[in-house]
Amino acid sequence: MKKILTILLAFCFLAPVYAQNYNKAIEKAQKKEVKEKMKEYKKKGFEIMGSRTMEVALNKHYATLNELGDNGLVFDGISTRTKSKNLGEQMALNNATLKYAQKANSTVKGRVVSDSFGDGSDATAEGEYEKFYAAYERLVEQTVKNVLIPSYSIIKENADGTYEVQAFYIVNEDKARTARQKAIEAAIKDSELAREYADKVREYANDKIAD
Repeated sequence: MKKILTILLAFCFLAPVYAQNYNKAIEKAQKKEVKEKMKEYKKKGFEIMGSRTMEVALNKHYATLNELGDNGLVFDGISTRTKSKNLGEQMALNNATLKYAQKANSTVKGRVVSDSFGDGSDATAEGEYEKFYAAYERLVEQTVKNVLIPSYSIIKENADGTYEVQAFYIVNEDKARTARQKAIEAAIKDSELAREYADKVREYANDKIAD
């Protein structure tokens, strides 16, 4: 009993020290990553958009990700040649939402195929599933835009006077999962075939999306 108490007391004293050292290591790694990003962007000719400095924007970006932990994902969008900075940022957002929708669709499609239904063995069924996938991707693209948190955008001027914009968004997976569920319910309603396997398909929409 004394040994157990000794171990517990030691843990109580050491745990805060360990946590402090861990946080310091994370902070150090984050500062290093921020410096590397700033160097990379400068080398490529990018500047931060908005009133914040590049360093402040990046530090806020990583702080938000640290706060979200496993629920935080980063999705970027790009617009390569636009004459308007604001239009470039909007096109980058559209690109980011499309990327997310495609990832979400691939996740569901992969699970459907791996569980051996909707695997293309029936030509008619395959066609129906393709309609379902297309509807789901389109609906995710429409709904997920509301849960993409704008983090920061960078811009550079091309030789022809147009602009390239890269915009970075943070996705809270808990909120995005709700958006995907709404999208999949709507897609199920439009598909008799998917409705047959509705419970499984709903489950697949909960799978975490990789960034």
